[in-house]
Amino acid sequence: MMQETEPHSRIQTAFVGLLAIANWLLIAALAAAFVLFTRPAAAEEECSGENMFAAMERDDPALAASLREEAAATPNGKGLLWRLENARGEPSWLFGTMHMTDPRVLALTDEAQQAFAASNTVVIETTDILDQSKMTEVMVKRPELMMFTGSETLSSMIPEEDRALVAEGLSERGVPLSSVEKMKPWIIASLVALPACELNRKAQQALVLDAKLAADAKSSGKALQGLETAESQLEAMASLPMDLHVEGLVETLKLGDRIDDVMETMIQLYLAGETGLFWPFLGAVLPGSDGKEGSYAEFQEVMVSARNRGMFEGAVPLIEAGGAFVAVGALHLPGEDGLIALFRDNGFKVERVGALN
Repeated sequence: MMQETEPHSRIQTAFVGLLAIANWLLIAALAAAFVLFTRPAAAEEECSGENMFAAMERDDPALAASLREEAAATPNGKGLLWRLENARGEPSWLFGTMHMTDPRVLALTDEAQQAFAASNTVVIETTDILDQSKMTEVMVKRPELMMFTGSETLSSMIPEEDRALVAEGLSERGVPLSSVEKMKPWIIASLVALPACELNRKAQQALVLDAKLAADAKSSGKALQGLETAESQLEAMASLPMDLHVEGLVETLKLGDRIDDVMETMIQLYLAGETGLFWPFLGAVLPGSDGKEGSYAEFQEVMVSARNRGMFEGAVPLIEAGGAFVAVGALHLPGEDGLIALFRDNGFKVERVGALN
């Protein structure tokens, strides 16, 4: 049975783990460059994780109820598809994605399919992920965003008491520590956070939801736009303190085989539209950390709030033109500074579309 913690402590812990999952879209594009993380497995291998929140509701209903209460206090914490209207009453749509190849994630609801079909412009976080040459260009132009370019190594950044854990955790995934000494810890953490089945689908060129939406847009003659660049996303991640990157790697490896369960649970929460439960759930199940409130605030500002503002500014002209289907990571939708609140606070009519489970 999980031990209940104070909500704020859970959130401080959760942001460490989110270092590993906040940039799935980038990792989807970068995975081809880091093929050493594609663990051998059968082509038809299925993900084997279990829904931890369902188990929590059965075995520790008090904790599950407290997490739901915390989620309920999150503005706009339910729903993936939202209808927006410009001043002329013309509709656009805001859709929360999960940057994964899981077939359940790729299967849009009827409402989302109808909204996509009715749009004339499809917008994703960054179109750079669709062009491997652009990703390679960023890696060549700004190697310091992903690699140690000086005398530093991964081992030199990891606290001595955690080096054996990191070495063993990577070895279990078929990755010798010596082979990744020059890689930034957040890259490694993001890759080891993905289940083997997901990495194998990526190795077989399966598309994450965002890329599939972009491909469908092109095939149907819709315009395609991006709100960020791959370089700006990498810059945001790289700007966080190194100790947070290291802690994210250590805490991710501590999960061990439970990472499949965590990811399965996140998928189930996503499919249910429970975006407000993401943070509370992660904070309850991730290993304890020594994250400081200031560090959490910095992560929230850099990786979520600031990017929300940038996405909002980029999307406004498209919403004002009408007929846009804006698809961004579901983490960017809820909250007082989420995209839904930003649009609503700036005069747009915003309504949730579709029933919830």
